[in-house]
Amino acid sequence: MAIATINPATGELLKTFEPLNDTEIAIKLDLAQQAFEQYRKTGFPERASWMQKAADILEQEKAEYAKLMTLEMGKPLKAAIAEVEKCAVVCRYYAEHASQFLGDVSVKTDASHSFVRYQPLGIILAVMPWNFPFWQVFRFAAPALMAGNVGLLKHASNVPQCALAIEEIIRRAGFPEEVFQTLLIGASKVSSLMADDRIKAATLTGSEPAGASLAAASGTQIKKTVLELGGSDPFIVLDSADLEAAATTATTARMLNNGQSCIAAKRFIVVETVADKFEKLLLEKFQGLKVGDPMDPETDLGPLATPDILKDLDQQVHACVKNGAKLLIGGHPVSDRPGNYYPATILTEISPENPMAKEEFFGPVAMLFRVADIDAAIKLANSTPFGLGASAWTTNAKERDRLAEEIEAGSVFINGMVKSDPRLPFGGIKRSGYGRELSIQGIHEFVNVKTVWVK
Repeated sequence: MAIATINPATGELLKTFEPLNDTEIAIKLDLAQQAFEQYRKTGFPERASWMQKAADILEQEKAEYAKLMTLEMGKPLKAAIAEVEKCAVVCRYYAEHASQFLGDVSVKTDASHSFVRYQPLGIILAVMPWNFPFWQVFRFAAPALMAGNVGLLKHASNVPQCALAIEEIIRRAGFPEEVFQTLLIGASKVSSLMADDRIKAATLTGSEPAGASLAAASGTQIKKTVLELGGSDPFIVLDSADLEAAATTATTARMLNNGQSCIAAKRFIVVETVADKFEKLLLEKFQGLKVGDPMDPETDLGPLATPDILKDLDQQVHACVKNGAKLLIGGHPVSDRPGNYYPATILTEISPENPMAKEEFFGPVAMLFRVADIDAAIKLANSTPFGLGASAWTTNAKERDRLAEEIEAGSVFINGMVKSDPRLPFGGIKRSGYGRELSIQGIHEFVNVKTVWVK
């Protein structure tokens, strides 16, 4: 894939970049290793000062960075602005909490003094996706840099300007040179990078095949990885739910980032007693969405990031219908404008045997299932190979406890939309990946947890 900025709203090629060659990659690795040897000696107050400055830059220049995201991958401008603001939040969170999360922890043993010490590993490779081109990077970079590691970013090839802007932000914030570098390279270079002894670990957010490839390369080298992969998140609505609130949140949860989010609600599982009313509410809200130029602050639904994503999504929808599903709204690419536009779509009457029922639809397509009761809802929710997030709606305390306990996912949100929060660990189970980002668990992923015993 070419490394280029192609406006998904128009299809216009705006800028191309020459990938780094092997010599240039080797130089960047040398610089990163040299930077780590010095940077690991800095203290938390210095790192925190630089991280707070990065947050300042993000907040002060959020409009500029938001436009860059929208230009490269098509998310609505208002969502892009919110993404930059969230990046500033995670920077401040780790600036304020890293010293506490990584301080020595004394443990009483038969020693005179024994304790646990957390130390940085070295160079961490981050393989990041295009759908949240700033947030995905900063939720890795903030804890990794505060822990004393250095970062190499291999970003998605369709957001090169976002990747370079992030490197510049970290440099402008005062972090030492080469502590965080962007590598403009294709995916084929990742395996050889993982074979380099200087790279100690890797994190990837992306597709199942990409995660499996990185895990295989890392496993050969016996290196730590954190993977955040796909999801087919259930959105369960039981009969005691506030249906208006559920339908409003369901629309936001499905259309987030033009439907291109791993934690977007994708399978809407509704008990039969309230299914007609919920379906009607959801249809009304989907019909009210404004499709258009993502630079327009009034736009709710912009283009998909690439023509291939548009093509794949359309093929999935047609396959679902061919196997018995019914189209309630949408279902065909928008033909009266340029760009990669797909309308808000609802699929109903989907049999559990439909081969599409367990797939991830990465775009503005909702699959609506009807079930008899909470037992059937939980069974259907758990029937996919994914386990990232889940949202469930009920006012019944016993049902709430069952949903929280029995749904197989990295997170369960009751009466709310699945989202990431720096204060809470984030990640999945099953084929949605392993390891955790954010909170104290996230900063502990890429450190040496060292036992020290003194007599």
